[in-house]
Amino acid sequence: MSCIMALKTFNIDEKIYKQYSDHCKKSGISMSKQVEKFIESELESFKSKSSSSNSKAEHQQAAHETSPANSHEHTFAKYC
Repeated sequence: MSCIMALKTFNIDEKIYKQYSDHCKKSGISMSKQVEKFIESELESFKSKSSSSNSKAEHQQAAHETSPANSHEHTFAKYC
């Protein structure tokens, strides 16, 4: 992980920001670090969904290619 930091600006509902900021202060945690952890978690989630979607798509494609419906028995075989 890189140690280079970037200052970013986000528009967040003021009430939600205040509540979470207060929570972080009371808990002694960095709000910035919490946001970073959340984004990192989301990226991991996207990666796992993407890889599982790719695997599922590859499996469906392989099943379609070997299915009898793909033998062009009728004109709509490619849609089955």
